[in-house]
Amino acid sequence: MSQQQAPSRHHVVVIGSGFGGLFGTKALRGSEVDITMIAQTTHHLFQPLLYQVATGILSEGEIAPPTREVLRSQDNAQVLLGTVTGVDLEGRTVTSHVLGRETKTSYDSLLVAAGSAQSYFGNDHFSEHAPGMKSIDDALELRGRIFGAFEMAELAANRGDEIEHLLTFVVVGAGPTGVEMAGQIAELANRTLREDFRLIQSHQARVILIDAAAQVLPPFGARLGGVARRELEKLGVEVILGAMVTDVDERGIEVKYKDGRTDSIKSVTKIWAAGVQASPLGRTLAEQSGAPLDRAGRIGVNPDLTLPGYPEVFVVGDMISLDNLPGVAQVAIQGAKYAAKTIDGRLKGSAPREPFKYFDKGSMAIISRFNAVAMIGKLRITGVLAWLMWLVLHLVYITGFKSRVTAILHWAVSFLGRGRSERTSTEQQIFGRAALNRLKRGATDLVSEPGAYDAAREMLETTRREELEAQAIEQARLTDAGERGAAVR
Repeated sequence: MSQQQAPSRHHVVVIGSGFGGLFGTKALRGSEVDITMIAQTTHHLFQPLLYQVATGILSEGEIAPPTREVLRSQDNAQVLLGTVTGVDLEGRTVTSHVLGRETKTSYDSLLVAAGSAQSYFGNDHFSEHAPGMKSIDDALELRGRIFGAFEMAELAANRGDEIEHLLTFVVVGAGPTGVEMAGQIAELANRTLREDFRLIQSHQARVILIDAAAQVLPPFGARLGGVARRELEKLGVEVILGAMVTDVDERGIEVKYKDGRTDSIKSVTKIWAAGVQASPLGRTLAEQSGAPLDRAGRIGVNPDLTLPGYPEVFVVGDMISLDNLPGVAQVAIQGAKYAAKTIDGRLKGSAPREPFKYFDKGSMAIISRFNAVAMIGKLRITGVLAWLMWLVLHLVYITGFKSRVTAILHWAVSFLGRGRSERTSTEQQIFGRAALNRLKRGATDLVSEPGAYDAAREMLETTRREELEAQAIEQARLTDAGERGAAVR
């Protein structure tokens, strides 16, 4: 275990490199503080565009720039790789792990922006066959599964086998992510891949969107939800509402309707876009502070985003339960900036700030190229105008000039034409997660324990040295005895 040396200035530890963590860190750029960001990935993820990585429009690098590169010019910030497994509120320390290595980091102020994970509503075993959409690994796995399904269908058709289950794609969850995924898979089948195969007709693929709710895009209201459903159906997407998923396996999915009817859909490719669960760090904080947790694992915080009883601890983004705030990027961004200004103000002796107030900048969801829905205040916008607004907004929040330029080029290729430049997939992408999950401790089982590596290396060096010395002695003997080239009797 390593203990990070405490900085001489006020030390702010930031947990997470998502919107909350990154914008909070950047907001403290000019403050008299030292910042340590601890994150379980080396990149900042623009999560709303993950579905475009999964469907071959964008590369992972365009929506996930290296965090170190983003913060390169911020001298008061450093980044540590690690999954935070514990927070000691009384001792003011954060414990993180990576590949069996443990690090403890002390703090004066703590900003917790650990985000959320996919929720399977108590059926976590569904994840083996229906990946979520929360990480780059998820998106790359889904890319492999989606494009791989068409390849396997072509191969099956060549053998004369059944292909319907291979060309059936099921998206569970009719929120923004589910709608965007279903729409893009339909466009893949109908436009991008239409002329790429010889034995199958890609446009005959079934794309099914399932949700237990009674409408598409519930947070957008009945009108925009109705528009989204009609536009999806025009693309050929089958929308099934009021149906709860009861089982998922390698070959398909089972659903149950309100009237008790059940149905089984044969499908190799399933995508889970239903429900989120706050980071387990919320429970860790709740157990120590007594703060309440809601059903999604979100923790109750004070109006100034601090943890009850611990004014030096701020929690932002998807992890908080406050005033029915939605789990969107803007909540994390605005909350993190608010927390940063509060920390800076305290150090300067400023008066306490007003309670956090969220400014709703609206919600958008893309259905297909040139078609989206947007909700901004009382305005309800659909079609091309909403799509252009979506395009501009997402371009603004993509991190880095380089990523913006390449994203524009890829969007032009995909939306104006039919091509998608990011269609490369491998078996490793598809099966790597399952292989790691079968190890008792995941990737940790593939590396040496701290200290064990040095001992094993020393033993290996000793053995190797003895082998080399023995080989040298034998080579010299062969030369001196004149036995080189002589027949062995």
